[in-house]
Amino acid sequence: MPKVELLAPAGDLDCLKAAVQNGADSVYFGVDKFNARIYATNINENSLKDAIMYCKLRNVKTHLTLNTLIKNSEFEDAVKLAQKAYEFGIDAIIVQDLGLAKYLINNFPDLPIHASTQMTAHNLQGVLELEKIGFKRVVLAREFSIDEIEYICHNTNVEIETFIHGALCICYSGQCLFSSAVGGRSRKSWSMCCTL
Repeated sequence: MPKVELLAPAGDLDCLKAAVQNGADSVYFGVDKFNARIYATNINENSLKDAIMYCKLRNVKTHLTLNTLIKNSEFEDAVKLAQKAYEFGIDAIIVQDLGLAKYLINNFPDLPIHASTQMTAHNLQGVLELEKIGFKRVVLAREFSIDEIEYICHNTNVEIETFIHGALCICYSGQCLFSSAVGGRSRKSWSMCCTL
């Protein structure tokens, strides 16, 4: 039987607490930068440690979203934020930018780096390439059928995550920047991870 984990979005600290108190196994959240939901209410950098500790005390895993493309001028600040989260005990970081991901994989080998749905893994070949790079989990596009998800799960060694509720954007999964340009902003979604 595969291990299943319910991963819930947590905008601000109140949302995080609600997700934890209502049974989430894990939560994902961003701070006020390098986060695809930058215009939503987020946890601020000053409360990052509190958010992580709140979850740790309740045996709930935390995932930080650094799921935007990083400009050269932003790279050092993104790494500093990842370092801070790592020191506070974050369980994983969800990344879109391949350069940032590779840096984190090489420099934080015991910190799981997850490939964001923004990386547009729409087939087994894409998942296998992300596995080769060193990602520990890949968030699949929400358009997959259950049979397609099962096929990928049986043919890769990385953890697979898939959206089970939400993702109300008007575009293909992972293309949130385009969706936000057309529709105003992307929506929060619940996610589920299944590892075989």
